[in-house]
Amino acid sequence: MSVAVLGAGAFGTALAVSLAGNGPVTLWTRSPDHAAEMRQRGENAARLPGIALPPGLRISEDIRAAAACDTLLLAVPMQKLRALLAAHGPVLAERSLVACCKGIELGSGLGPVALIQSILPEARAALLTGPSFADDIARELPTALTLACADPDRGAALQRQLTTGNLRLYRTTDVTGAELGGALKNVMAIACGACIGQGMGDSARAALLTRGFAELQRYAAHRGARPETLMGLSGLGDLTLTCTSDLSRNYRYGLALGRGETFDDAMTVEGVATARALAEIASADGLDLPITTAVARLSRGSLSVADVIAELLNRPLKEE
Repeated sequence: MSVAVLGAGAFGTALAVSLAGNGPVTLWTRSPDHAAEMRQRGENAARLPGIALPPGLRISEDIRAAAACDTLLLAVPMQKLRALLAAHGPVLAERSLVACCKGIELGSGLGPVALIQSILPEARAALLTGPSFADDIARELPTALTLACADPDRGAALQRQLTTGNLRLYRTTDVTGAELGGALKNVMAIACGACIGQGMGDSARAALLTRGFAELQRYAAHRGARPETLMGLSGLGDLTLTCTSDLSRNYRYGLALGRGETFDDAMTVEGVATARALAEIASADGLDLPITTAVARLSRGSLSVADVIAELLNRPLKEE
């Protein structure tokens, strides 16, 4: 079976590079200029510099040629997924679509698989998520991810197809749990980054990470996710990586907030939109998501980092 990756950002390119070790792979970019540059230079200099594109990797700006493959990995930001599906629905329908983004869509409150199913119900949707950085995958460093698919047989087939020499996949049928683990960990990474940026120290970060995990579990349970899913790669694993590494854009965004610095607006920070979407849901459903709500307010500039810390520390005392 053939594979295409739609989206030539850092993560999409890294996945394509790794998967090319299994056989021919198509990497699609919507920009003809970007495609021509990658073909000429033999690397994605703008997004993943220093990584050579292997011979088995075909670069294309033709969505129909890419969509002719059996399995399509959708490596676009969460807030741009709807536009991709709406623009190219006719050629994407009835394909195996594996979302590779993490987050909750503003407005609808949907995760990536739920969004695919709402727009293209005939497509076979799955999710690839977990603790990973593009550079690690592209440099063939060992990485383990979660493949979430409601259909166990289809999930097993995708697991075999997408596992590579350095990329090991574990599968689950709990799509909701995998979606939420990948989404909320970005919110907690912003909080942890702001904590360190403010100079609160590693002990405070450990407390935020732990209480953030409790918040993640609480919301996931509300949505019917299985507890063991959140204890796995798509939950605890991704949370640990993202909240402790400067390679995480969400963490770096939090650092900038804590230090009072500006952040590059061109960089996608999925946790911002996710925090705002979940804060609205929490308010409507009467859920207690204090860290998520605080990050949403912090990202809008309606609350300072010092105010956030004070609010969290002055919450009523309770049992763990």
